[in-house]
Amino acid sequence: AVPLAHAEVGGRGDRPPLVLLHGLFGSHGNFQAVARALVRRGSGKVLTLDARNHGGSPHSPLMTYEAMSLDVQHLLTRLGITKCILLGHSMGGKTAMTLALQRPDMVERLISVDISPISTAPVSEFSAYISAMKSVKIPDGLPRSVARQLADDQLRPVVQLPQLRQFLLTNLVEVEGCYIWRVNLEAISHHLADIMNFPTFHKPYPGPALFLGGSNSPYISSEDYPEIQRLFPKAEVQYIKGAGHIVHQDKFEEFITAVLNFLPPP
Repeated sequence: AVPLAHAEVGGRGDRPPLVLLHGLFGSHGNFQAVARALVRRGSGKVLTLDARNHGGSPHSPLMTYEAMSLDVQHLLTRLGITKCILLGHSMGGKTAMTLALQRPDMVERLISVDISPISTAPVSEFSAYISAMKSVKIPDGLPRSVARQLADDQLRPVVQLPQLRQFLLTNLVEVEGCYIWRVNLEAISHHLADIMNFPTFHKPYPGPALFLGGSNSPYISSEDYPEIQRLFPKAEVQYIKGAGHIVHQDKFEEFITAVLNFLPPP
């Protein structure tokens, strides 16, 4: 296990802590506004984590869901958290599901945001993004704004959506005058098939689970329901109208409300 970087927003001590896991190419910053909003509305404390090979967490050549689940388990143990509510988006959702299925005793309830416990087919676009990111060339010593614009221009032919380019560019950091990607592109590209797949489990998670999808996203489809039902017999599936894959960004208020409604009553 690697020691994960994390941030904490203090909440009510009488309510279970929430642990938020970001998606591929993300970082704990993706959930900062969500964490603050949940605490403001009376949730327990909220932890936001950086997955291995992302954000401020260490790099490792291994990038499987079993490894990422173990990282989270180690952090929770280190922080003295015996049971939490686990919420994960996309890759983070699969990490959360893996942890719940491996260690149901640690997870009071589970929220999977726009992802199912099955293989996610569109691998091709991600490998194209990784190649595009690897091929970005930025001269040393440029001001940050110029460097970002240059990287944006170089990504544009492959990554057409401006908001997706902006999201990927959150990973561009300056280290001693040189611009590098803080995500471990090598490990991610090497394990992309693992990240798109989902490990095999036979024993279901007995606790409450919410699969919260975006109505405009293909990631939780009715074809997935039998497998959701098999592994998470107490699952409910909800869609937030008008949201795409990044549900918490597209429909922030509706997302917060759906999460709060699913939390155990105070």
